[in-house]
Amino acid sequence: MVTVLNREFFLSEIVGRRIYLKSNSIGKLKDLVIQENAGKIPEVTHLLVHRPYGDSRLLIPWDKITLISNTEIISEITTIEGYELNPLDNHIFLKDYILDKKILDMDGHEVEVVYDVKLLFQNERLFVSEVDFNRFRILRRMGFKKLANYLAKYKEGSSISWLYVQPLPETIGSFEGNVKLNVLKENINDIHPVDLADILEELEGNQRIAVFNELEPELASDTLEEVEPRVQRELIRSMQKEKAAGLINEMSPAQVAGILSVLPASEADEIIEFVDSENKERVQQLIDQTDENIMLYSTQQVIKRPVDTMVKEVIDNFREVAGDMDVIMYVYVVNADNILQGVVDIRELIAAEPEQTLGDIMTDNIISLNQDDTLHDAVDMFFRYSFRAIPITDESDYLLGVVSFHDIKGVKPRLD
Repeated sequence: MVTVLNREFFLSEIVGRRIYLKSNSIGKLKDLVIQENAGKIPEVTHLLVHRPYGDSRLLIPWDKITLISNTEIISEITTIEGYELNPLDNHIFLKDYILDKKILDMDGHEVEVVYDVKLLFQNERLFVSEVDFNRFRILRRMGFKKLANYLAKYKEGSSISWLYVQPLPETIGSFEGNVKLNVLKENINDIHPVDLADILEELEGNQRIAVFNELEPELASDTLEEVEPRVQRELIRSMQKEKAAGLINEMSPAQVAGILSVLPASEADEIIEFVDSENKERVQQLIDQTDENIMLYSTQQVIKRPVDTMVKEVIDNFREVAGDMDVIMYVYVVNADNILQGVVDIRELIAAEPEQTLGDIMTDNIISLNQDDTLHDAVDMFFRYSFRAIPITDESDYLLGVVSFHDIKGVKPRLD
């Protein structure tokens, strides 16, 4: 009988745990071996053990495991004889063969990359339940489990049940083969909007419209934001105007304006009549390219910390603090008078040493907008520097707010 403390966990969480034969440590978990079952999700059959000092690796059957805790794995066997690595042709090494493989849809279009695999313990057996293509999961593999779990929630819906995965190719190995999905129209709502947009752009017109019409309204709205203008135009034209308005009412005014701007004026005018009254005026202003003050699009819900704050403190409290913020991809370094002294990208924060301070790693050559700049000034700056958010300051570098690219990404840059 095997005891597993967590019923669900990710492959990246278990690989590297120390393995014991009774009380003797023999090495660390290198990989899990799975075998596919027709019509069912794969089952873990063996554990691959890496041993120190160049000793041969071991392949321990799942039924010889008695405990998987948060730190160790214990087997009931008392000797390693007979368990040296001797894999069969139908053995699939989950980490080696599946992680970082491309995920393809049923027509061969690339959807994403497998960043992690979810495991499910049930009835004394361990199964592969999902492939995860959330980019933030890779942080867990770098040792930032808490941060990975927190950031991952901002890309929800970025996993696919293994039930949707086609049988793995015979050629799959460390450098061969891809993971291919058995979904395009069926269960399509499980796929992330960005990935759906990529798929829709590759389909023929009638196929594209048929797939889009099957999406749930919220997912359809999110996907419509992501597709390129020619596809937006085609999809909107295929819908009744009331339905099109229902989808775009889920978006910000800037995003609505960006979508309507790709339509002929007569069609845009028809749809804008269905836009919520509180947003209609702003959408029309954006379509007409009326330059509004950037402060109208700014937020003060950002993470601000003093220059002497330690990296460890920010990361440890990130989940609690970021939940109430509109902009979480940067930490803004300010003094007691709210004067902006520097900016730290979240990626730089992750790569820094825990004992470093924000002052050690911040960028003090700050690109910022001023309070008199317009929406189009901000758009031009975003396209020039590829930032995800830009601070707004006055002549004394007082931090007035921050504008996020997400909130204005529907506006087109000016052409010189």
